[in-house]
Amino acid sequence: METVILVNEQDEVVGYMEKMEAHEKGVLHRAFSVFIHHEGKILLQQRSLNKYHSSGLWTNTCCSHPRADESLEDAGNRRLKEEMGIDCAVNPSFHFIYKTQLDRGLVEHELDYVLFGSYNGPIYPNPEEVMDYKWISWNDLVEDLNQFPERYTAWLQILVSDYKQQFEEKLFS
Repeated sequence: METVILVNEQDEVVGYMEKMEAHEKGVLHRAFSVFIHHEGKILLQQRSLNKYHSSGLWTNTCCSHPRADESLEDAGNRRLKEEMGIDCAVNPSFHFIYKTQLDRGLVEHELDYVLFGSYNGPIYPNPEEVMDYKWISWNDLVEDLNQFPERYTAWLQILVSDYKQQFEEKLFS
């Protein structure tokens, strides 16, 4: 059974809950989203059709929930290996809170830390997690997301529309 860390809006731990129950109840919990970039492009993944929500949608390189005894960096590295088969350093940049209704009656209510890393090497996606992947420029991502938002996860839509400056600082500085 996988649990998530329940937090308040100041990211103070208030308890633990089974992952599916937290998504059914829409309880605020800690999460992370990893963005791997190289030469101005971002590595996106298309979520496997086996995923419990948002299956088949394009999203950031990987995302998940840290374990109780795990740093954000370690959690990000773990999921990069599990989902994309890659290993690189990731660093937290900023965080935000969002709440959105998902498919299958689930609610995503997360305090989501955004981690960035740079990588240029082979990618070995796990077919249980990832249906496809691609490198895309920031401008192409913004344009495609504006034209076809239904192709992308809710959290990626929020990040691209509301945190443009933070992304551009990371990608182009």
